[in-house]
Amino acid sequence: MTHSQNESPYAPWHGTTIITVRKGDKVVIAGDGQVSLGQTVIKHTARKVRPLGKGDVIAGFAGSTADAFTLFERLEAKLEQYPGQLTRACVELAKDWRTDRYLRHLEAMMLVADKSTSLVLTGNGDVLEPEGGVMGIGSGGNYALAAARALIDTDMTAEQVARKAMAIAAEICVYTNTSVTLEQLDAV
Repeated sequence: MTHSQNESPYAPWHGTTIITVRKGDKVVIAGDGQVSLGQTVIKHTARKVRPLGKGDVIAGFAGSTADAFTLFERLEAKLEQYPGQLTRACVELAKDWRTDRYLRHLEAMMLVADKSTSLVLTGNGDVLEPEGGVMGIGSGGNYALAAARALIDTDMTAEQVARKAMAIAAEICVYTNTSVTLEQLDAV
């Protein structure tokens, strides 16, 4: 197989699963720790989920690590500019991401949440609120999303749903492992 000069031999998005679950009085974002380069696992315990700002926003990323850190920094700056307005901060970031010459080449997706809102951000300018309080991104995102949707109406907590969904995704997706990082906030 040959690759053009501009085409990477490593497809983007391979190497992670991130899920958000909003249930009851909690919102959770969980992510696995596997980093893959092609078919080789480079690291098992990467931290792809973290609190942002003053700890009142949590976020997880799928995609290039350097690109994700750039987006985390930009989102934190937007959160400082628009305190307490997660949606506005995300829309402003999405505008920059889509129009800025440097940012538009970033290969990542993000899930972000605060006490009342969960959002998916993409480089296409999308700022989407997930249906039913759950959303998954990354190579195992659809597996985790399906599992979470099946579990959301059970007696399980948001954390339990997220952990079980991540475990199911790890059983199916070779780019996802069972080393889960989870951040949680009280929801309203």
